[in-house]
Amino acid sequence: MNGPHTLVSNQAGTMSLDTEAMAPPETPWQEFLRIYQKDYQALVGFWVLMILLVLALAGKALTEWWVVFDPEVVRLTDKFLPPFSVPSSDSLLTDRPFGGVYLMGTDELGRDVFARMFQGSFVSLSIGFVAVGISLGIGILLGGLAGYYGQDKVSFKTVLAGILLGGVFIYFEWNFLGYTIIAVMFGTWVFRLSIDTLIMRFTDAMMCFPPFFLILTAVALLPPSIYTIMIIIGLFSWMGTTRFVRAEFLSIRELDYVTAAKALGVSEWRIIFRHMVPNALAPVFVSATLGVASAILTESSLSFLGFGVPPPDATWGNILSDGKGFIFDAPWLFFIPGLAIFIVVLAFNLVGEGLREALNPKLRSR
Repeated sequence: MNGPHTLVSNQAGTMSLDTEAMAPPETPWQEFLRIYQKDYQALVGFWVLMILLVLALAGKALTEWWVVFDPEVVRLTDKFLPPFSVPSSDSLLTDRPFGGVYLMGTDELGRDVFARMFQGSFVSLSIGFVAVGISLGIGILLGGLAGYYGQDKVSFKTVLAGILLGGVFIYFEWNFLGYTIIAVMFGTWVFRLSIDTLIMRFTDAMMCFPPFFLILTAVALLPPSIYTIMIIIGLFSWMGTTRFVRAEFLSIRELDYVTAAKALGVSEWRIIFRHMVPNALAPVFVSATLGVASAILTESSLSFLGFGVPPPDATWGNILSDGKGFIFDAPWLFFIPGLAIFIVVLAFNLVGEGLREALNPKLRSR
């Protein structure tokens, strides 16, 4: 026999079920945040990167726009001072560091290591972000074309445009590159290669060469500057992004909304960049996060070998290179920039792994 308490409990259970049924569905963004926040290592990496980004912007402002920390002042009387040292009595009052203390010591010329690290934070991070931006642009374009057009043959207009581009390079005396483009276009037309085959075989050929040695060769031949480093690293690191985007496009192009857009007469370029690219960027974000760390390591390696950003711009890589000769006499010149590079690369890797697990449904149950 059912009593009043049983009726009340049944009504309460029914109301709770109705409330759950009426709850709004979770959006993909909310689902991503919920999963990402459970990964404490990725959260730590994210907040470390946020702090470093703020420090990088502050370093740009306080070392170049409003010079509070001057990384270029030479104080020979204060050279090789360890961290937390005070200036010598012989140094001028106008040349003393902010706060009257060398927080990270001085180098062989008496320059403030903290000021140089402060300035180098913005340079190193900007190289990483700009280089990855260039590689993403090239990778998304080539991967999207290869994945969307697939086995479509290269048209005569495309071959003609490639030959004209090769002629432009020859006109500016880039003979090897110009003749290579013309030969590739001519071979594509003779053998009737598809767009996918042409792009992916070119990508495979680029991946056969060690990227670092290609970058090292290009940097050695071109005039040294921070912009040269950014462009060269970006131009030789797009291959992975191209393969990711192509794989996503091969699956997306068969979906109903792409077929509907074609039936409505939407232009191919609008379908690619307006409808397909936003849905293919999930693995690209992971690759980009890890690519920033790789670009920072590449710049540091180039600077360590003497091919990086030239003075007076300070980067963590050239600070590390300057300190390698004093590793026993002044170890802070070597270990401080090395530790900074280690922390940044580790933080980017943790964030990248967190993004990979949050965006990939197959990894969420691990």
